[in-house]
Amino acid sequence: MRKSSLPQEAYNQFYGTYLSVLDDSELNDLLALGKTNFIQFLESIPDEKLNSTYTLGKWTIAEVIVHIIDAERVFQYRALRFLRGDNTPLPGFDQDHYVKYSKAKTRSKESLITEFKAVREASISLFLNLDNEDLTRTGIASNIEWTVATLGFVICGHQKHHQQIIANRYLQP
Repeated sequence: MRKSSLPQEAYNQFYGTYLSVLDDSELNDLLALGKTNFIQFLESIPDEKLNSTYTLGKWTIAEVIVHIIDAERVFQYRALRFLRGDNTPLPGFDQDHYVKYSKAKTRSKESLITEFKAVREASISLFLNLDNEDLTRTGIASNIEWTVATLGFVICGHQKHHQQIIANRYLQP
């Protein structure tokens, strides 16, 4: 499925921010390309920058990376539940609370890359063999009705959005 196949009502406007950074490509291509590009990007970040912020009170680069990983896991879980016909509404998650307990500041760049690779491989495996019927299954999370496809595209766009923030705010001289 291509991003342009998503009906406007398939996502909440807030998540449109993440979808807007994506090319109109196939979901599985975006997942694979995002993995490769993000790993190369992470490898280029100087180790001494991992625990820096661009302004007081903002997350460190390491915390942003852990947030990307955590959010991808949450979106995967939601997609799995909806794929399996579980109609139980799912709560949102407090990203600041997750980051607070992440211990990101103690992590090496290599450990963050290894964890991202594993989580993205799980996403690729989850979405790889889904057909249109699977991708259009719906469920409720954070009081929003989602399609499985939208969750997959948000995984890609969320990662790319934060990658752009790191590049433009944290790594610019």
